[in-house]
Amino acid sequence: MAQIIDGKAVSASVRERIAKETAEFAKETGVIPGLAVIIVGENPASQVYVRNKHKACQDVGMHSVVIEMPENTTQEQLLEKVDELAKDNAIHGILVQLPLPAHIDEEEVIKAIPPEKDVDAFHPANVGRIMIGNQSFVPCTPAGVMELLDAYDIEIEGKNCVIIGRSNIVGKPQAMLMLQKNATVTICHSRTKNLAEVTSKADILVAAVGRSKFVTADMVKEGAVVIDVGINRGEDGKLCGDVDYDAVFDKVSYITPVPGGVGPMTITMLLKNTLTAAKDSVR
Repeated sequence: MAQIIDGKAVSASVRERIAKETAEFAKETGVIPGLAVIIVGENPASQVYVRNKHKACQDVGMHSVVIEMPENTTQEQLLEKVDELAKDNAIHGILVQLPLPAHIDEEEVIKAIPPEKDVDAFHPANVGRIMIGNQSFVPCTPAGVMELLDAYDIEIEGKNCVIIGRSNIVGKPQAMLMLQKNATVTICHSRTKNLAEVTSKADILVAAVGRSKFVTADMVKEGAVVIDVGINRGEDGKLCGDVDYDAVFDKVSYITPVPGGVGPMTITMLLKNTLTAAKDSVR
């Protein structure tokens, strides 16, 4: 029977530590870490994420600014706002909530954020630093996965790690972080042949494919560690992950639930990156 990896508990513990470090840093330097989040349009899911980020900042004693821009904002107007925040010494992290309206080039907006304020770690310079293992920031979801593995003392070195999904936000950076911890890494995707054959050899399986209950029991090795990054709606309308949790549970050693697993860690890692950016700004 699996041990459940409790993302809520780990997140609460890490946030407590961040709040303490933030208070100590502010006392020593007079600098309060600041995060600015820009949201363009009225995407309901994005609005929820932004509210959660704002509240999380306040809870740990950080300065938080939310900038709401209308759906018809031009790319030029958005870039001007990013530039304004880039020059603001009270802001250490800038995040533009994705997705953006179709008429705005996301890549250009990401490149406009200075790498030292890019707390999502999406800027090409930060992506490159992850590749060579010299990063200041790591994308928040992969960073959260590593934090969970560390919290449960799960050995990574020398293990076979299989990641299903090759996105720039999760799959690719997750692979780099696992490599940095000396895992042997395989990335699978929609064109992978004999997928179950590959995944069933994984000591650590990370599912980040975005398909409800995609990973079934026959795809999982006995005693594996299963990390479910997916957040989907099942046929019953309830939240579920990329892993068929009930079918896999008795076969694995550790598993993250959905909700309550990787999800709570993502904003927590954003707070950690913002604190790091603030500390770097006074060095």
